[in-house]
Amino acid sequence: MPSRGPELPGRSGRALGLVDPPVLPATRAPQPVSTAPPADRWTAMASGLRALRVRPELEVEEAPAPARLAPHAAAVVADLLVDEEELATARLVLLHDPAGHEAWQGDTRLVGFVRAELEAEMAADPLLCPVAWGWLLEALEEQGAEHVEASGTVTRIASEGFGGMAERASAQVEVRASWTPVLQDPAGLAAHAAAFGHLLCHAAGLPPLPPGVAVLGPQR
Repeated sequence: MPSRGPELPGRSGRALGLVDPPVLPATRAPQPVSTAPPADRWTAMASGLRALRVRPELEVEEAPAPARLAPHAAAVVADLLVDEEELATARLVLLHDPAGHEAWQGDTRLVGFVRAELEAEMAADPLLCPVAWGWLLEALEEQGAEHVEASGTVTRIASEGFGGMAERASAQVEVRASWTPVLQDPAGLAAHAAAFGHLLCHAAGLPPLPPGVAVLGPQR
C-alpha cells in the first residue's frame, strides 16, 4: 500500500474550521451621527415665536423652556395690557426632536396656554368652551398655519364675592392647547405664533388690527 504523503500543515485544523481568520485592515470605529438640527433651521423656528406679538398692546419676552420634554426647546410669555390693566396672559413653548415623535406625528410641537378675563355673562354661556377652542382653529386657518394633531382643553373659572367682597366677582377662561406644525420652511413657524397671538387677543375681547396696520413699539 502506498504510503500517505506528509500531513499538510493546518489541514486538520482547516477541516474543523479552526484556522485563524484572515487579518483585515484596521478600520476606524463608527462615529455617532449628530441628531441636532442645523443651527440656522432651529434659529429660524425659535425666532418665529416673536411673531406672537400681533398688537402693540402685547408685551412679549423670552422665557425659560422645559428642558426634559425635547432635545431642543424655546418659549415666550406674553401679557396683554390695556390702560395698564392686564386683560390676558399667555405662554407658548416650541419643542423640537430631530428624531421625530410618534405621538406628535412630526418632529416639532407647539404647546400653548392662554388665560383671559371675561365678563360674567360670557362666562355663563354654555357654548363658551367649544367657541373658545374654535378661536384657535380659526386663527390657525386664517394665518395659513397648516397643522396636525391639535388637542387641548378649555376651562372656565368664575368666582363670586360675598359680604364686604361682593364686588370682587370675576370670571376667566383658560385655553391649553398643543399642535404639530407642518413646516415646509422653518420660517413658517411665525404663522403659528401669530395665530396664537390672535387667540390671546380674541379671548380678551380685542378685535384684530385692520390689514396693513403695522405693530409698532419695542418688545421686552
